[in-house]
Amino acid sequence: MGMLKFEVPHSLTKVEAKKRIEALLAYWSGKYGMRCEWNGDGAKISGKAVGVTIDAHLTVTDHIVGGEARDPGLLLRGQATKYLRTKLADFLDPKKSSGDVA
Repeated sequence: MGMLKFEVPHSLTKVEAKKRIEALLAYWSGKYGMRCEWNGDGAKISGKAVGVTIDAHLTVTDHIVGGEARDPGLLLRGQATKYLRTKLADFLDPKKSSGDVA
């Protein structure tokens, strides 16, 4: 199977963006049991959610959070892409405080 590429722009500082992505990964860990390993500004995410194997990596930069995730297949591709972009945008929303997204 292929990989889905994603990029979500943000207007936060890199430190704040990473802090919020750490909160999102903690949420996924608690809700779905995802395993997350950070190496600098990048994270590897793996596990299984709703019967779908998750294998992804993401990188936090000054203006973008982007990366690749394993394509769940034609039937779930649209839903997975929408969910991922929506969650990232929600956690990176500068109108919300860090406490609002955690």
